[in-house]
Amino acid sequence: MKYVALLRGINVGGKTRVEMPRLKQTFEDLGFTDVKTYINSGNVIFASKGKPSASKIETAIEKEFGFAVPVVLRSMQQIKALLDSFPTTWVNDATMKCDVMFLWDEIDSPSIMQQIPYKPEIEDVLYVPGAVIWRIDRDKVSRGAVLKIVGTDAYKKMTIRNPNTVRKLYELMNTI
Repeated sequence: MKYVALLRGINVGGKTRVEMPRLKQTFEDLGFTDVKTYINSGNVIFASKGKPSASKIETAIEKEFGFAVPVVLRSMQQIKALLDSFPTTWVNDATMKCDVMFLWDEIDSPSIMQQIPYKPEIEDVLYVPGAVIWRIDRDKVSRGAVLKIVGTDAYKKMTIRNPNTVRKLYELMNTI
């Protein structure tokens, strides 16, 4: 099966620097095949005969790089279901901001919506299994409420990608 590992908080602010060739090798050393990385924000696409373990990947990354990196795993089918759940017009561009907040299992529930502040008159927020998707017009971002989640306990149990990246990851998964 094909999977993507989404690493949280790497290559941001110079503190948790992870070189992509070393990261790729770390995954190959775990026995994964067809390993590809995509941009420096911690996206690793790979194939696995069995179901991969996020904790084993986290352990290998910590051993290789010397610091802990939380990892969320999603199968190709999960990424497809996610992409099918929100409009293709939701993008990250000059007129619109859109983010996909991938959730750790312990907060992956519709009840997560109670922990995410938002203003329905200007923000669209959608829960789907495994993620919360947020969309707002760029000229309204400063008036939105979702960004207030930064620093909360829920925020520490998610990793965020824009939908353009998620679509590209799915495209790349189709090539391995």
